[in-house]
Amino acid sequence: MSGDEGKAFCALRCDSAAMERFAIFLTMLESENERQNLVSTASLADAWTRHIADSLQLLDHVPRETSPWLDMGTGAGFPGLVVALARPDLDVVLVESRKRRVEWLEHVCERFGLAKCRVVGARLETIETIPAGVISARAFAPLEKLLRLSARFSTPTTTWLLPKGRSAAQELNEQSQAIQAMFHVEQSATDPDAAIIIGHGRPPET
Repeated sequence: MSGDEGKAFCALRCDSAAMERFAIFLTMLESENERQNLVSTASLADAWTRHIADSLQLLDHVPRETSPWLDMGTGAGFPGLVVALARPDLDVVLVESRKRRVEWLEHVCERFGLAKCRVVGARLETIETIPAGVISARAFAPLEKLLRLSARFSTPTTTWLLPKGRSAAQELNEQSQAIQAMFHVEQSATDPDAAIIIGHGRPPET
């Protein structure tokens, strides 16, 4: 998917106000990336696809009003901050332990008045348990560790959205039969070499 295709992909899913927020956000991201390494410099040339559309596609997999949305190890804000920019009405919790990235996330939330997007500047292991409607994580941890750390936030109705690269199917195949029954792999809509591990409920081992 080219940059123009990525932008068109987003435009089909968002109103004009959200598209304007994304455009401003990408300018902010490029500027901040000169101060701290939020994303690879190469990815900025294709940011609409690599960061915005790639994150936004996750909304296709959940009922519209599902919340709160818990994004673990959100880094520069993907996918959770993009979700909040697209849907300011949703309760979104961004978990990030690195101080400078926390400051960046808070700055973006303030800039756009994202009153329902909360930044938690701590390690996932140390934060209070909240029942999440959606749990997402991009490049946070291998699947087994991710599930172990985050299972306490899940409920019987939680939707899991875990973008992965080429390793998605292999990582899922390495899990127990119970976990394999709970999750499945879907092709990414924005990257032919990537996939999303999607699941529903609470991991049975917890």
